[in-house]
Amino acid sequence: MALEIVVPEVSDGVTSGSVIAVSVKVGDEVAEDQTLLELETDKAVVAIPSPAAGKISEVRVAEGDTADVGAVIMLLEPAQGAAAEPPAEDVEDGSAAEISDPDHLVEEPSPPFSAEVPTANPPVTDAVASLDLKTPRRGGQVAPAAPSVRRLARDLGVDIYRVQGSGPGGRIGPDDVRAFVRSTLRSLGSRQGTAIVSGPVPQRPLPDFSQWGAVTRRPLSRVREVTAEAMSYAWATIPMVTQYDQVDVTDIESFRKDYNAAPEVDDKLTLTAILVKVCAAALKKFPHFNSSLDSAAKELILKDYVHIGVAVDTPNGLLVPVIRDADRKGIQILAGELNELAARTRERKVQPTELEGGSFTISNLGGIGGTAFTPIVYAPQVAILGVSRAEMKPVWDGQSFLPRQVVTLSLSYDHRVIDGADGARFLRWICEAIENPLNLIL
Repeated sequence: MALEIVVPEVSDGVTSGSVIAVSVKVGDEVAEDQTLLELETDKAVVAIPSPAAGKISEVRVAEGDTADVGAVIMLLEPAQGAAAEPPAEDVEDGSAAEISDPDHLVEEPSPPFSAEVPTANPPVTDAVASLDLKTPRRGGQVAPAAPSVRRLARDLGVDIYRVQGSGPGGRIGPDDVRAFVRSTLRSLGSRQGTAIVSGPVPQRPLPDFSQWGAVTRRPLSRVREVTAEAMSYAWATIPMVTQYDQVDVTDIESFRKDYNAAPEVDDKLTLTAILVKVCAAALKKFPHFNSSLDSAAKELILKDYVHIGVAVDTPNGLLVPVIRDADRKGIQILAGELNELAARTRERKVQPTELEGGSFTISNLGGIGGTAFTPIVYAPQVAILGVSRAEMKPVWDGQSFLPRQVVTLSLSYDHRVIDGADGARFLRWICEAIENPLNLIL
């Protein structure tokens, strides 16, 4: 006779919980006290153990379900009176596919990674048609994977929705998860010298927002996905410091406006173009800011070239085209190249190669507003310069206060490579070069 497994009273005042992980499936042999599922209450996450050894004959809950205290969640055939395995057509909610999957009939410890990626697909069976693809997991998507496979993915820090299944109907098996990890480690290891699993930063389960009102789900653009991953990686791996300084741009703004007013000028001169030239000179003066850190090799990669990325706001998200060899070009050439490149970027006509190879980045938000901000270093670069809106401020010249246009510059840098004193010197050098352009010649 089957033994009913119920949700125990886990704590005073707790009447229900949310199932966050189901560790077994129909047909699994379990030992006494083996964890069957994990239940999240408003106080803790509780593991529900098996009361005896035997075989699971029915699973009545799935991940995401709410289970009340005292509710029957599973049926267990005790070991001494194990019954025959139920036929596939009598199993509900897609568990027939779990029974027919020979790789998951018995839970075993995950084997260590092997160097070879499996190529053989699991055998196709009629039960594949009973896969439960109706329960929404992320928007309208469903991960066609057994609970044990999803648990393996969580343990390895892998987003199950990024794994391509090799089984029938795209079904994901444990070998697919391990193959994804291996390929990711090889890819990132070759580019970064470190082994970091890619993908979005794991987040806590979101509540059902629709219980408070109408909601709309909108898929992220590919640009936003890439930006999110890059910024998450940078924030998690780079110990960043942001240095602030103010620069008087009154004289250079007056020159820029007079220059642009000339009828023969085709390419308007912007403050960003001037900053590209100034930063290029600064990077030659301070080569550590034009480098990348190879932690695995314990080396600093110093670059002989100066390629400066300029952040461009587009309707699809932030893109950073790169001005190459900025140290070898005059400001007029830089202005024309920057204007043309920014226009093509906004029109989504920029080439992928034009977004690569930057060794330093400038992000100018002055045209939008804001007094200061903290830009995030774009790995594997080690520094980024943020530019805010110009403000009219009273500035003491030694005898009196004069109205001057002042801009706040924000320099974020990788503290593993750059010390605070060097950051202050670099930023002050940029400010002095803007205030007195003769410093560029000297």
